[in-house]
Amino acid sequence: MVQIPNPPAPAPPAPTRSVPTSADVARLAGVSRATVSYVLNNAGAVRISEPTRRRVREAARELGYVPHAAARSLRAGHSRMVLMPAPAFPVGPLYSQFINDLQAALSLLDYTVVQHNTVGAHDDEAARAWAELRPVAVLVPGSGLGPRGVEVLKRSGARAVVTLGPETVEGAHALLMDHDVVGYSAGAHLFDRGRRRIGVVVPGEPGLDTFSAPRLAGVRAAVRGTDATMTELPLDHDEESAARLAARWRDLGLDAVFTYNDEYAMLLMRALQDEGIRIPEETAVVGADNLMLGRLLRPRLSTVHLELPSGQELADLVDRAVRDPAAAPEAHKVLGASVVHRGSS
Repeated sequence: MVQIPNPPAPAPPAPTRSVPTSADVARLAGVSRATVSYVLNNAGAVRISEPTRRRVREAARELGYVPHAAARSLRAGHSRMVLMPAPAFPVGPLYSQFINDLQAALSLLDYTVVQHNTVGAHDDEAARAWAELRPVAVLVPGSGLGPRGVEVLKRSGARAVVTLGPETVEGAHALLMDHDVVGYSAGAHLFDRGRRRIGVVVPGEPGLDTFSAPRLAGVRAAVRGTDATMTELPLDHDEESAARLAARWRDLGLDAVFTYNDEYAMLLMRALQDEGIRIPEETAVVGADNLMLGRLLRPRLSTVHLELPSGQELADLVDRAVRDPAAAPEAHKVLGASVVHRGSS
């Protein structure tokens, strides 16, 4: 008969480490708990010497102490969370860099930036989901949010609602990004270069119509009343769609194209060159966003440079609104545009 050996006795549980507190930090740094709170919460109203601040921060790092966000919110009467719903449209490198700069600037002002991935449009119904998180401020890219959504957010404790889009919304601060100027700049540049049969790429990707429609309108405005014509060119962002468009290019009789942005320009330029169409001799090409990759193309890509607000400017607006929630909403036009002329036009 085979005997099964008894299993070894279980190892004793590892001792649990206590969570460090502000009192522990105060003892290690040789200061009061109030001083720890002032330093770690970046309280600018209290004067504390730099050596003391450094000693408190070093003690917190050594102990692994992190302030409790909920407790800090209770003391302040509001959270320090700035909610940024993820855009409902594909974003490129330019917008991504803008968002990164904004997050860095808000962090320096002691705000915690949280990106929220909302399924669907940024409308009044989505605002209810954002309100559940009780942010102190909400930055909404694109369009769709209405006055009712702004009111829902404010009733939940949001001190600032800022929209980044083409129009103002009642009750919200607004950074107005009118993309007509982008299309107008491209259209005027092509007209001034002697082009009279101008195509305009209209992206097929969902969500981009917020930007493509005003850019198209801007080109139309630039050539209105002239002898130039404008042709809309629906285009999906894939090689097959670009190849189909390039194959019928000579039948379209176009001598220029504004491609919506630099990424679509790269896609279409390659397809046109594969068809033997010379750029810019037969067709001038202008993109938008002034991406570095455009300078690597041959010929180098002409583009519309977008002048966006700095992340610091928007962070300062958020901070002003949080500090004075009763102030009248601000509205600022923040999108400028200028053409960078290179070899493709």
